[in-house]
Amino acid sequence: MKIIITGGAGFIGSHLTEYLSSIKKIKKIIVLDNLEDGSKKNLNKALKSKKVLLYKTDIRNYEKIVNHFKNTTAVIHLAALSDIVPSIEEPRDYLETNFNGTLNILEAMRKYNVKRIIYAASSSCYGIPKKTPTSEEDKIDPMYPYAFSKYAGEELIKHYNKIYKLDYISLRLFNVYGTRSRTNSAYGAALGVFLKQKLENKPFTVIGDGKQKRDFIHVSDVCDAFSKSIFSKHKNDIFNIGNGAPKSVNEMVRLIGGKKLFIPKRPGEPSITHANINKVKSKLKWKPKVSFKDGINDVLNNIDYWKNSILWDKDKIKKATKNWFKYLK
Repeated sequence: MKIIITGGAGFIGSHLTEYLSSIKKIKKIIVLDNLEDGSKKNLNKALKSKKVLLYKTDIRNYEKIVNHFKNTTAVIHLAALSDIVPSIEEPRDYLETNFNGTLNILEAMRKYNVKRIIYAASSSCYGIPKKTPTSEEDKIDPMYPYAFSKYAGEELIKHYNKIYKLDYISLRLFNVYGTRSRTNSAYGAALGVFLKQKLENKPFTVIGDGKQKRDFIHVSDVCDAFSKSIFSKHKNDIFNIGNGAPKSVNEMVRLIGGKKLFIPKRPGEPSITHANINKVKSKLKWKPKVSFKDGINDVLNNIDYWKNSILWDKDKIKKATKNWFKYLK
């Protein structure tokens, strides 16, 4: 069994590549990554396996990726631009990568008769949900180009299923955390930001009052969901992937340990994200296993990974906060 993982050198992708490389049924893993957000360093362990091959290439370039799809059983599509404010400033970049890149992958699959794709969708498609926990049937309301581009990619995959019979499972990921999360972006996930600040002995920049809750799901549980999706006989469906038990940002800070610096709340963000995961429990027989406390402890036990990360840029934090007010009134 040969699989392709796009974005396989990134935060989630590298964990998934490592996870799947230990499965005997999978004989070959092709990682396609432009290494702009991802890093070969993330794959140090996975690349020790002879079955894992990394190719530096961009999904926006069809001619560069298409021949990798020969004799492929399934594709896991993670490659994407994923920051919110930059997507507002440069929507074309996000649509070219997240929509046109997905189109290129689907066309390559069609050419070489690859019949299954597992898509990393985003819970941001729900916008600011009026109902929590949020189910897969609840209203779709993307609030910014990143969210729209990811949802558009999901809709494109559904269309290819309808017309070309390409099977899919789309996993709407909630707030994924764990080792290797990015620390070099002003718009990144809270955990990566906090870890960088902890290493620099700086207070944690908590947005608003810190009481906002997020459905944090550990990356190892996410890998398990992708793995079950590959091997499941179930097809052509969409699932929320979250813990189902939201935690506050203040709780995260308490577990990491340190002082807080409160900064203005960013408009356009929900006060809570909360995944209804009943469907995925029933149909894929998946459920989260890692508690929030254990997940944070795992990150802290591996904090040395961040010591060589790109230095945190305070000016970017200021710009990020300013731009939230500019674009998301």
